[in-house]
Amino acid sequence: MYPDTRTANAMRTVLSMSAKDNHRARLEKNLEDMMDRDWRVFRAKLVAQEQHDNETQKKNTKKDRDTSPRDDSQKKQEKFGNIFAAIFHGKETDDSSIFNGDSVGGATSESLIPENCEDPFLSKAEIPVLMQPKVHLDKHRWAHPLTHIEPGCVLVANEKLGGVFHQTVVLVIEHNDVTGSTGIVINRPMNGDLNKVASETESNVDLSLKLAFNAAPVTYGGPVMQEEYSILHGYGEVPGATKIAPGIFVGGSEELMTEVRKQNMTPKEVLFVKGHAAWVPNQLTREVSKGVWYPASVSSDFILRYAGAQVTEDDNATDLWADILSCMGGRYQAVAEAHSKKGDRRMMP
Repeated sequence: MYPDTRTANAMRTVLSMSAKDNHRARLEKNLEDMMDRDWRVFRAKLVAQEQHDNETQKKNTKKDRDTSPRDDSQKKQEKFGNIFAAIFHGKETDDSSIFNGDSVGGATSESLIPENCEDPFLSKAEIPVLMQPKVHLDKHRWAHPLTHIEPGCVLVANEKLGGVFHQTVVLVIEHNDVTGSTGIVINRPMNGDLNKVASETESNVDLSLKLAFNAAPVTYGGPVMQEEYSILHGYGEVPGATKIAPGIFVGGSEELMTEVRKQNMTPKEVLFVKGHAAWVPNQLTREVSKGVWYPASVSSDFILRYAGAQVTEDDNATDLWADILSCMGGRYQAVAEAHSKKGDRRMMP
């Protein structure tokens, strides 16, 4: 066998393995979506349930204040009366009715097992873990504040923050109080596609990437290393990519270029990021403690807003900063309503 033939065969083997890796990465991502294996969604449901319970408790507390002690006493007497009535009434009826559960242990026909709780013998501590939340969570758009910083969360700029980070949303890529933190701005789409932006400014994007992703959107990612480009996407953990959070990946441009050429994805399903943000050890933690940023966990569709994610009529499609704050509710929603004017597209620094 000639050397050229061996080289060609080796290249074909490498390409075949690469294609299988890309396919497996995409399949794993799709299965993860189908099986609801995003732990962030589970946490968001718990947060939403807690908020719902707190609101319900406030309403019930107010209702209790309006109820006189005499009414409470009458209710208790009526309840005990029903129990004894059920006992004596049971002597005159068919014993098989006991299995209805209405007269067992002081239960009445109005007694209810917690919704979706399959085991009535669970302790109170176990019930919240197994029962499904009563509130509905829109997987497309959810957001809630965090008390800490974690990779995959976003930093929503305080309304008072000026400069290049004014009203930005920063995706945290790495966070470590010892080695420092990095992130990328995801809501500053630049004028023009990758081919235009990378050709008009100094960049590390080679010609093959420009041609394959010529129509891909570009965002200003931060003031550090402006000539460096990274790629944000939700395609899957292809070789060269890093999983930041479930459904969120950075890197793997060479493999994604192959998928674009095979028409398995389009250039607009990725977001090229020009530059990034960086913090020295403890700097980001200090900024958060001072209120410079609002740390939040948000849906993948918020993070991938400019990387091909679905946009609905419920979304504020031109202002991700305000959209996330509004979705967080409470005081954050008030901030969005008072300060959302400029939108995502604005003059780049």
